[in-house]
Amino acid sequence: MIHELRIYTTVPGRLPNLLARFRDHTLRLWDKHGIRQAGFWTTLVGPDSNDLTYLLAWDSLAEREARWNAFLADPEWIAARSESEKDGPINARVASSFLVPTAFSSVQ
Repeated sequence: MIHELRIYTTVPGRLPNLLARFRDHTLRLWDKHGIRQAGFWTTLVGPDSNDLTYLLAWDSLAEREARWNAFLADPEWIAARSESEKDGPINARVASSFLVPTAFSSVQ
């Protein structure tokens, strides 16, 4: 198992738009494509209160590639993303890292 850590830094004032897109569209589409989330967080205290941080769980990088690409090509996702960004971009930056658990991690 690997986890993908994704951090979206939104344009100031646009975090509510990103949260609504996940709540109203993205999570349902992820279910459709077999994408498993392991948690979502916003920043209470830290360097950027415009961040949404989340983890995805994957069996392998190959699984991630296949499922993520299918999701990105889904016409429903393309429409939801376009609609949510009709007033301008939501994200200023997106960072992604792939993590593997240590032998002593409680998450395997």
